[in-house]
Amino acid sequence: MKVFILTALAFLLGIDNVSTKMFRRPLLIAPIVGIILGNLQAGLIIGATLEVMWMGIGDVGAYMAPDIITGTMISTSLAIMGNTSGNISTMVATAITLAVPTSILAQQLLVLIETINCSLNGWAKRLADNADVKGTFWLTWPPAFLYGFACAFPTFLALQFGAGAIQQAINDLPKFIINGLSTAGSIIPSVGIALLMMTMLKKGELWMFIILGFVLSSYLKLDILPITLIALVFAFLYERATREPSAKAQVSPSTQLNNSSSDEEDDEEDYDL
Repeated sequence: MKVFILTALAFLLGIDNVSTKMFRRPLLIAPIVGIILGNLQAGLIIGATLEVMWMGIGDVGAYMAPDIITGTMISTSLAIMGNTSGNISTMVATAITLAVPTSILAQQLLVLIETINCSLNGWAKRLADNADVKGTFWLTWPPAFLYGFACAFPTFLALQFGAGAIQQAINDLPKFIINGLSTAGSIIPSVGIALLMMTMLKKGELWMFIILGFVLSSYLKLDILPITLIALVFAFLYERATREPSAKAQVSPSTQLNNSSSDEEDDEEDYDL
């Protein structure tokens, strides 16, 4: 029963990935999987680990990134289902081991789905040229369902036929390999954060936020929750400060003309007085 629930979840996540994009990140997917499988703690830890590992992953131009939805679904599910001892470190190590190859394999299926969806471009263009709103609306659904299938199908195969094999493989692994994977699981988040910082530091004005976070954590000894709340406040203020000038600059020519006319009239009235 849980396999079908997880498959349905993967299907919905695949559709969400091409619509709202609200639940496509491992930080949200893995805890949901953990709740379904009855181990929320493992889901949270695995999700956080995979999130920082895939923090910079995204489609750029024609490049299609590995399928992190399918990779997270399969790796988290098999890591929890295949480890009956309850050892969190082993679960995280297993998830990391499975996440990369499964996401890359699922990426190939996404490429096929993209190719199929591209064949609908001509049809969509004809509908748009004819202003067929209803037809255009219904044409958006087949690609969405294909994306859902691309995530659900490999997830179902892996969970239905792979849980027992994964558990046996984990039991047969030497202890030093498990320990090595656990160590890698501790290092990978640091690498992900370092890559994120490299991206942030390309913009000079973001330095101040890094310094602020360092001061709050190292000198004021604040926990992660108050630091996060303070960061939200500064992020809101920064967004407002950088948005307002552009909004003020975007004044229509007619408005500028009306304003200038009003100023001239005021000047004339002042002169008459």
